[in-house]
Amino acid sequence: MYPEILASPIEYLKGVGPRRAELLKKELGIFSYDQLLNFYPFRYIDRTRFYKVSELDADLPLVQLVGRITDKQTIGEKHKKRIVAKFTDETGTMELVWFQSLKWVDENVMRGKVYIAFGKPNLFNGTFSISHPELETYPRPVTLTGNLTLQPIYNSTENLKKHFLDSKGIQKLQTLVIEQHLREVKETLPAYILDKYKLISKREAILNIHFPATAQALQEAERRLKFEELFFIQLQILNSKQQRTLKFKGLRFDKVGDKVNVFYKAMLPFALTNAQKRVIKEIRLDTQRGVQMNRLVQGDVGSGKTIVALMSMLLANDNGYQACMMAPTEILARQHFHSLNALVGTDFLKVAVLTGSTTKKQRTILHQQLEAGEIDILVGTHALIEDKVQFKNLGIVVIDEQHRFGVEQRSKLWRKNSVPPHILVMTATPIPRTLAMTLYGDLDVSVIDELPAGRKPIETRHLFEGQRLRMFGFMKEEIKKGRQVYVVYPLIKESEKLDLLFLEAGVEQMRYQFPLPDFNISIVHGKMTNADKQFEMQRFVEGKTQIMVATTVIEVGVNVPNASVMVIENAERFGLSQLHQLRGRVGRGAEQSFCILMSGNKLTREGKLRLETMVKTNNGFEISEIDLQLRGPGDLSGTQQSGVLDLKLADLAKDQVILQEARNTLIQIFEEDPSLLLPQNHLLKIYLERKNKGITFDKIS
Repeated sequence: MYPEILASPIEYLKGVGPRRAELLKKELGIFSYDQLLNFYPFRYIDRTRFYKVSELDADLPLVQLVGRITDKQTIGEKHKKRIVAKFTDETGTMELVWFQSLKWVDENVMRGKVYIAFGKPNLFNGTFSISHPELETYPRPVTLTGNLTLQPIYNSTENLKKHFLDSKGIQKLQTLVIEQHLREVKETLPAYILDKYKLISKREAILNIHFPATAQALQEAERRLKFEELFFIQLQILNSKQQRTLKFKGLRFDKVGDKVNVFYKAMLPFALTNAQKRVIKEIRLDTQRGVQMNRLVQGDVGSGKTIVALMSMLLANDNGYQACMMAPTEILARQHFHSLNALVGTDFLKVAVLTGSTTKKQRTILHQQLEAGEIDILVGTHALIEDKVQFKNLGIVVIDEQHRFGVEQRSKLWRKNSVPPHILVMTATPIPRTLAMTLYGDLDVSVIDELPAGRKPIETRHLFEGQRLRMFGFMKEEIKKGRQVYVVYPLIKESEKLDLLFLEAGVEQMRYQFPLPDFNISIVHGKMTNADKQFEMQRFVEGKTQIMVATTVIEVGVNVPNASVMVIENAERFGLSQLHQLRGRVGRGAEQSFCILMSGNKLTREGKLRLETMVKTNNGFEISEIDLQLRGPGDLSGTQQSGVLDLKLADLAKDQVILQEARNTLIQIFEEDPSLLLPQNHLLKIYLERKNKGITFDKIS
């Protein structure tokens, strides 16, 4: 079935050759005909409008005119030599000028002939001219590649341009491969899907993405190719989920026993929200099915994910299994350890912690207790995945902040038990729905979208540099009430490139404003040793210091209910989700908390939008959607390494409807045909087989 001709090396295409082929491979990753066809224009120039000479204006970017060459002369000598032609229509005359390829122009541009001229108009001494215009004979000949009413513009590089592979040069190669080999392009989507969503054929889409006859044709080509792109990403994700469901049997947690009941009835510090109850019920149902659970729990900072995780682990304990909880940093792991012990007490449950700083002696005891089944819950960092760490019977793994762990790291935890344990992934980084469907589409997603009763929304204010004294005054008022304050800086040292307040200068300023002995300051930044960081953080946690001056190392992992103010310096330099994470460090107690965003007076449009968004809303999911539009999916997720988001046309921020259509279609397909054995799903089966064999599907099959 595979069309061999489209797999041909790019050097075999007429006009390419070995040297240009090397450049196309190196600069654009184009190795074959099909990869060239999949290299789409990034924009189009509208060639439907024809200007008259009398309408020309030097401010116009690009124009096209129809006129006759009435005169042509070679002027000047040597390097000043040029050809100037008079170009006339019924409204006036302008000049066309060439400084290069003079021999070709002399032989091919004819006096008396009518042409379409295209280029940037310039005004000199009262006369308009276009240098090195694109010329076509008028009327344009009708060809397979259309009449270029929408001219494709392709990305190129300086190296390619030196070898005449600018946008126009790439367009010529596309013309050639399409005119000679378009018939080789085969359909990739089943006919019933094309009919259902009224999608054009793959062949039509390829032709019209490069050479659209009309704006409508371009729109239809983009929709078809975007759908295909998102459809095949979802096919891989949902197939992976399907295969795992078929392959991995799961442990059954059949009963709710003493641990869950006693904790729920006697130890819960506050009533569960409806959202927490809903998520716990979903986990309960998952763990009864005899299939390995893989669930992502999204919840804003302070929404109560830890309680949900604890009750899931108690459920495992009630059914005779151990549980573990993995966090990305030692600070966060120890915070979870202390939180769990504070919730259940040391008599009710045996909770242990394992991190890089656990001593050899402590490890030896811990390993023995773990293998004997004496530890109910083990909390730790990636130290948990070491081969020496062996459980007696691991039933559930809770992973906090999943995006900070690699797939291989996580899968090592699966192998800690003969039957893979249930997996519960938690994140406090709200993920837009489209991104969650793409990055975590093989997981079932639960959302905790309520804050516990009694939590007051954090008040966020934006102040400029000129209002700094007002900010200091507010900090002093809060500290006098017995509260504590975070002050976060983006840099440790002064940067020559960025005009930012930096931490070292901030500390000096702070010591002047907040003198000892009334005010004590903790300092925490990424260049400090773990021991020093722990010491400084602990002083703040214990209330020995009133102000913590820090870089973003405190973005996750510090829980101080008494801290009521978060000051973020140069807030315009932070991304939205990072600002939201930092804001979440306060508002953990019953008192009203505040976030103060300090910025310079000059803000970019995006910087202004980010700060306005923070002031306007505390809703992490709303913030994440705006962040997706501003930053794009790769930046937001930090997961380019997965290859999942290598999108050519689709945009997760704009194409949510298409993504949902593609996903819903595949969910239905897998429900009706789990192994894709029906004839109508033959193309999908072939796609997955090729993927599994490592054949990249730039291929147009």
